[in-house]
Amino acid sequence: MYLQNIQLINFKNYVEAQLEFSPEVNVFVGDNGAGKTNMLDAIYYLSFSKSYLNPQDRHNIRLDEKFFLVAGDFMKEEKKVNITCSVKQGQKKKLKRNKKEYEKLADHIGQFPAVIISPYDTNLIKEGSDTRRKFIDSIISQFDKTYLNALMRYNRVLAQRNALLKQFVEMRFFNEENIEVWDAQLVELGNEIFKKRNEFLIEFIPVVQRHFEFISGGKEKIGITYLSNLHEGDFVEELKKAHRKDSYVGYTTVGIHKDDLQFEIKEQPIKKFGSQGQQKSFLIALRLAQFEIVKNLLNIPPMLLLDDIFDKLDHGRVSQLMNLVSDGQFGQVFISDTDAERIEKVFEGIEINKKVFRIKPEEIQEL
Repeated sequence: MYLQNIQLINFKNYVEAQLEFSPEVNVFVGDNGAGKTNMLDAIYYLSFSKSYLNPQDRHNIRLDEKFFLVAGDFMKEEKKVNITCSVKQGQKKKLKRNKKEYEKLADHIGQFPAVIISPYDTNLIKEGSDTRRKFIDSIISQFDKTYLNALMRYNRVLAQRNALLKQFVEMRFFNEENIEVWDAQLVELGNEIFKKRNEFLIEFIPVVQRHFEFISGGKEKIGITYLSNLHEGDFVEELKKAHRKDSYVGYTTVGIHKDDLQFEIKEQPIKKFGSQGQQKSFLIALRLAQFEIVKNLLNIPPMLLLDDIFDKLDHGRVSQLMNLVSDGQFGQVFISDTDAERIEKVFEGIEINKKVFRIKPEEIQEL
């Protein structure tokens, strides 16, 4: 599977653009703010029907315009497939496959998979546990629809339980029988989600470690610890023990919605003890592991989108990474960078079919 071409109209800073791609490596070079990341985001739209930067579709319409369109032709199983995503102000987003509109956007997810490595990935280290939970949930949900369904049901039950707890706080009254009705549902769904997260991480963590060792040349050891209330004891008992606290604060204080991942280097939290280069290598290893897992389970190599990843990586790590993504295992690769000369040096001695595009605010040139 690969993306043959793309067409943009009124998408972010682009009035109109049309590009033909290499099935192997494509590079966008240009100054900051020229639109390199926006081009990668347009490719991401064709895969996920949404932006990886801004969840509000209307905010991706070019200023003073009323709509945007992103379209592209994929080659999949020796057949051409046209995907079109369009957004008009005040109207429902339309996603079409060969001119036929999808009934549900979720039916498109996993058909043309992509993995993006972006500077915004630093949020996985710096932000709260919710960001890391969404990361693993998004991976598992791509290949396990029963997990996605359980997660959605858990969140609905959690919202109902929290609403009841809030009422108890306002009324200064606690009814254990009423809360246990929601406890039973939360326990059933929470145990299922915890089991699948645990099983996934047992498989996922060694893949992350292997990719990190390759990028770093085996110089440093990293790890991931899965933190969960459910490691501490039976979920039923944990909820019961938390009843008094929950009734005071007005929300559910234990459960899989509090799970977290602790990222470590040399058995210490990488957030505190990792250099910028080590943190960036760790994040790249996370995404490459995501790529490998999705590829194996969907039996399709996702498109790999590398957004400005060379900054803060030394030449050795960059060379290791490029050797890895150029060995034919990664399918189609898209790279953005500010330095055209650096790109030439990176690919010296690597035989690969690549196209390089210089992105400027008003035009795109193929070099």
